[in-house]
Amino acid sequence: MPEWRPPSVDSIVRSLDDGSLPRPLIVEAVRNVIDEVRHQPDTDVTSVVRHRLDEIRRALPRRVINATGVILHTNLGRAPWSTEAARAAASVSVGYANIELDTETGERGGRNAAAERLVTTLTGAEAALVVNNNAAAVFLTLLTLGQGGPVPVSRGELIEIGGSYRLPELMAAAGAKLAEVGTTNRTRVGDYAAVTDPALLLKVHPSNYQVVGFSAEATVEELAELAQARGVPLVFDAGSGLLDERTPWLERPPAWLAGEPGVRQALGAGADLVMFSGDKLVGGPQAGIIVGSARLITRLRSHPAARALRIDGATTAALAATLSTYLTGQARRLPLWRMATMEVQEIHQRAEGLLVSSGTAGRVIDGFSTLGAGSAPGAQIATSLIEVEGADRVFAELLAWDPPIVGRRVAGSLLLDLRTVSPDDDDLVARALQRSWE
Repeated sequence: MPEWRPPSVDSIVRSLDDGSLPRPLIVEAVRNVIDEVRHQPDTDVTSVVRHRLDEIRRALPRRVINATGVILHTNLGRAPWSTEAARAAASVSVGYANIELDTETGERGGRNAAAERLVTTLTGAEAALVVNNNAAAVFLTLLTLGQGGPVPVSRGELIEIGGSYRLPELMAAAGAKLAEVGTTNRTRVGDYAAVTDPALLLKVHPSNYQVVGFSAEATVEELAELAQARGVPLVFDAGSGLLDERTPWLERPPAWLAGEPGVRQALGAGADLVMFSGDKLVGGPQAGIIVGSARLITRLRSHPAARALRIDGATTAALAATLSTYLTGQARRLPLWRMATMEVQEIHQRAEGLLVSSGTAGRVIDGFSTLGAGSAPGAQIATSLIEVEGADRVFAELLAWDPPIVGRRVAGSLLLDLRTVSPDDDDLVARALQRSWE
């Protein structure tokens, strides 16, 4: 029997090169597959390569329709940007921008100066510093201020969040000496006071879990008084970043936000530094924002690590545009707040209309949306859900749609929550459902 010879690399590349992927990537995939199947003569090399290229295409960043009802879905990018934020980012990305230029004097200006000015106005802080994310904010603060003595943290606040971020490990990486105080469910200010010569006091809001029942925690006010007496700073990791507990940009604070600390209120209670995320309850791009004492912010800014943790120009522009909406009273129009405060009746009507137009054998049921991304743990937002049977099959078919549509599989059913779907995409979801039932 003659030895099997695979088709030529060039012939396969020409048959599969449709312009959707760079040609060198296709060539590499073809050569890899040929090497893998050289001793498997019955292999359809072209089909294997086509499948491999489809996997590469699916892995490339692209738009996804989020029908899970999880508003801040970490796997799907957390908070969608507003149109204004996206335009601002695009405008400084396609050319040059005043990222570090004072256009009045022509001299070098402060990086992120505009965004930092906006956030100090919003929170009443003396100064602000923006870095890559909230983990970076905590790291930089501990690296700069957490040396020379133990850093007490309540055992109930030694958080772990997505991606295996653990506070004790981050503290160790920053060279800070952790002093665990109190217990998992009850920690008092006296537990912090028992630590000798601390470098700072650290309070952490457990934004992705709750300690309920027989529990107690030291308040920001109590810790601020202790920190002042000890002559050390009080640092508060607020996590999600609710700018103001009063939510003046909404008609009234939603009930599911109860217990979420406000940045403005934490500063008013005496915290020297407060840090939080820009891509959770602020509703903007990924960023870590530190506000508080001008003296301490200056120390953080001058640390060599600050340069390694800074954000780029496009992110700065998007963050500034997002923060501006709060100052103009338009923050309720941010995708985050628009979705979170959408009335159940509106979602119910959309769901019923979508089912009718798709011809799908499903029904509309009551359910709950969630904030997600470790924000307002336990919060449930009433919603209406589309329930269809055949969860695994329909889930896979919707995931293969362009753009992919992601729902939730629960007890053999697929649930779709239109709270996190733009009304402009309802027809697209309906067509995808219709196709899955043909």
